[in-house]
Amino acid sequence: MKSATFSSLSIRNYRLFASGMVVSNTGIWMQRIAQDWLVVSLTGSGTDLGIVTALQFGPALIFSLWGGALADRYRKNRMLMLTATLTGLCALVLGLLVVSNAVQLWQVYVIALIGGTVTAFDNPARQSFVIELVGPEDLPNAVSLNAATFNLARMLGPALASLALAVMDVGWVFITNALTTLAIITALALIRREELHAPIPIVRAKGQYREAFSYLRTRPDLVAVLACMFFLATFGLNFQLTSTLMATQTFHLGKGVFGLLNIMLALGALSGALVTARKRRVGVALVLLSACGFGLAATVVSLMPNPVLYGALLLPVGVMTIMVTTAANATMQTGVEPEMRGRVMSVYMIVFLGGTPVGSPLVGWVGQHFGARYAVGGGGLISLAAAVIAAYALARVKGMSVRERLAAHTPPRLAERLAA
Repeated sequence: MKSATFSSLSIRNYRLFASGMVVSNTGIWMQRIAQDWLVVSLTGSGTDLGIVTALQFGPALIFSLWGGALADRYRKNRMLMLTATLTGLCALVLGLLVVSNAVQLWQVYVIALIGGTVTAFDNPARQSFVIELVGPEDLPNAVSLNAATFNLARMLGPALASLALAVMDVGWVFITNALTTLAIITALALIRREELHAPIPIVRAKGQYREAFSYLRTRPDLVAVLACMFFLATFGLNFQLTSTLMATQTFHLGKGVFGLLNIMLALGALSGALVTARKRRVGVALVLLSACGFGLAATVVSLMPNPVLYGALLLPVGVMTIMVTTAANATMQTGVEPEMRGRVMSVYMIVFLGGTPVGSPLVGWVGQHFGARYAVGGGGLISLAAAVIAAYALARVKGMSVRERLAAHTPPRLAERLAA
């Protein structure tokens, strides 16, 4: 009997993709930890750390919609092979600069910007490729397992990076990430095209970008998800940045141990992903309820007095993070027509990543001038408020009370608890 939690892994194409992503994402997380440490070592500035993060995500505002249109027109596995190759080259160049003692902050900025541009094309194709690997029935499970593999890598990456930073030059971490991209490139090359659930590619025509926004105007439920996720991603989901500031400025941890905070967050996220993988139904209610849970957890964790308690409470933060992001992703993918999926997912990625260029420098500035606790807690409160306002606005549009609206989109067991 096929396990409900791991049902998508029975599909060969998905197994290849997931295994390649574990290796590749492990390298990416190693690089993220090493890059944060490199920037802090070069400048000691939380603002500069926020600028680098902004440069990584800023191109999503400009190029994601174009990337989504390309994903609807061309074979996604070929697009992903190209973006993985370019990502690996960026990591290799940065690594060689560091190892040769030639690295300067402006070079980190440029490479972050180039890598962010590649990611802007990669994300819509990768997000919309999952349903082609498994089909619509297994999509919620596959999205959850994607989150599980991502957070497994998020645990392994910081642990390996912390070990590497303790014994070798930071540049070798970037070079290692470049090598890990070979795993996903190989996996994509081995995927059987005839087993994909691929829609008929659309033909290039005028108005295809506007068509995505016109479609979303008819879907207030998806707009509510987009609005909620914008505020979470912009102000709340910055723990890569804020945990670095908490570790270095609030708790004064060394480079050999500060990556452990990221591991605790990833452990919680992995747990949340495995729980969510058993759900066969997702929807707006789960997105909004999970967003409220995240906001509360982030607010509480900002008050912790020492790194032990802070790290322990990163577990529920990780759980709620993965629940809200997985539910939002699956809701957006299953709620649209197949021929619109690439473009709608590109809008989702613009919303999800596009606020980061504004949010990251602002969060970094708040952390530097007022303290990391204010950056973490403020993001939690904004996320909570966004979820509540989105639920209220959606209820008003539908002419229902918030309680009725949530009940209409809530799984039966949870609906019974809400009604009690």
